[in-house]
Amino acid sequence: MRYFFEVTYDGSNYNGWQNQANALGVQQVLEDTLSKLLREKISIVGSGRTDTGVHCVQQFFHADIQTEVQRQEFLQRLNSFLPKDIAIRDLLPVKAEAHARYDARQRAYEYHITTRKNPLLVGRAFYFFKNCDVSLMNEASALLIGEHDFTSFSKVKTDVNHFVCTIKKAYWSKQGDLMIFSIRANRFLRGMVRAIVGTLLDVGVQKISIKEFQSIIKSKDRKKAGMNVPAEGLYLTEVKYPKNIFLKSVD
Repeated sequence: MRYFFEVTYDGSNYNGWQNQANALGVQQVLEDTLSKLLREKISIVGSGRTDTGVHCVQQFFHADIQTEVQRQEFLQRLNSFLPKDIAIRDLLPVKAEAHARYDARQRAYEYHITTRKNPLLVGRAFYFFKNCDVSLMNEASALLIGEHDFTSFSKVKTDVNHFVCTIKKAYWSKQGDLMIFSIRANRFLRGMVRAIVGTLLDVGVQKISIKEFQSIIKSKDRKKAGMNVPAEGLYLTEVKYPKNIFLKSVD
């Protein structure tokens, strides 16, 4: 039976999602835990990668399990074996051909910035002390919506075939000392959200104009965009799938 697992984690102690030869990724922890618990070799496929230090509110991965499991009991046992900074929220049976990465239709991220130094947010938000004009940043954010080539905001060395993404939503909101950037798209490139946020901050402090931000998008040149803001403020918040890949859950 193929299952989708819904997972959440604090990325502070991990070198991202992906398995790596000389560093610990979230994927490795999950594969090792599942293999020990089920007493069979388990390989998993995630809905996407996250970089070192990035957090995750909602991520999915799929795994094929030979052993029959009882959902609630299995979730309880699995979470008791996992470290405190990783938790499985749900276990969903899916069709045999369902794929956690390729069947994902939308993904959403948030980037958290604190405008006041706060020890309780260390590792969970980027401290940015300069005054920002949020209305200007929202004006610039609106230019991202739609289908565009986002080469200007992608890491240079990446294995994708193209750099076109369709942005559904992109906006800033304020919650006390927090500024939160929310973005939703059909796909994201490596480093894309952090580069967009860094460039929007340049708009917010009036280092660049709205017109210059638009020119950066059109330039398809990463060197013209702003800095990559730190990973600690980035959260993968949602992954959406078509309903027809899921089977009726059995407890």
